[in-house]
Amino acid sequence: MRDITLLPKAHLHVHLESAIRPQTIAELGGPPEPQGPFDDFRAFADQRAQVRDRLRTPGHFRRIAREFCQDEAAQGTRYAEVTFTAAAHGERLGQAEMPLEAVLEGLEEGRRYGIECRLLLDHSRRRPIERLWRTLKLATRYDEVIGIGVAGDESHPLTPFADVFDVAREAGVHLVHHAGESAGPESIREALTAGHAERLGHGIRVMDDPDLVAEVAAAKIPLEVCPTSNVLLGLVGDLSAHPLPRMVAAGLTVTLNTDGETTLAGEYEVARSVFGFDDAALAALAIASARASFASEQVKREIVEGAERWLSTGL
Repeated sequence: MRDITLLPKAHLHVHLESAIRPQTIAELGGPPEPQGPFDDFRAFADQRAQVRDRLRTPGHFRRIAREFCQDEAAQGTRYAEVTFTAAAHGERLGQAEMPLEAVLEGLEEGRRYGIECRLLLDHSRRRPIERLWRTLKLATRYDEVIGIGVAGDESHPLTPFADVFDVAREAGVHLVHHAGESAGPESIREALTAGHAERLGHGIRVMDDPDLVAEVAAAKIPLEVCPTSNVLLGLVGDLSAHPLPRMVAAGLTVTLNTDGETTLAGEYEVARSVFGFDDAALAALAIASARASFASEQVKREIVEGAERWLSTGL
């Protein structure tokens, strides 16, 4: 079998604060990594909040960004769109730009490992609209920030933020929302209409509605699927029950990602060992991720050509 770490990949759905090394969390005085599934989404969010609260200085933010690049490059990731909750950190620390600027510095330092990263700024559905406006303002100030989106508990609607999404789209800011993760097809439809979503974070509940499957497939809306995370959060019973193989078979544009809860090479290994994907199917996932990204055409082409070369030579 070909070495998955040698397969060039794009990583489109990974939260920086969830991808921090356990050793780094421990050194910052944060909580230990959970060993099993969370009881519910709230328990997951509370644990991650404890981690975020340990990030306090520019050095902390630079470090986690630089280490992210090193770890991703070792998995064969050549391009990543990293999600970061910039405005919330800025409010918490009383320094609106510092966390984002420090992360950008760390990502720039991380280019030495052969990876290019861009940022997506997220906003909790539970938080005020004013914070999302501040998030959009940050996004338009830094070229390395390519988009914004909402995340979090999908029982909170996305529609109240529609005015922000309208302005973002007019400004050329990409829109990528979490939807169809914990809530059903209505969450996806709302993200596509009021949210102008260009990609869907997770989107696994699309399979609950055959008509929606057909609509999303026809529109070629990419889905950022994160199987291990879905199991960890208790949204899917176990990996063998995950809908990803059915999503691919249905003609949906599926990309494979981690959410920050595992390694990208590990998630591709799940596709191989649990879902039964052969190397051609793994290369197809890597190519789909590159094409669904907001990377330059040159970067997309390099990943696609690298995946095709891996399939033909194993290198």
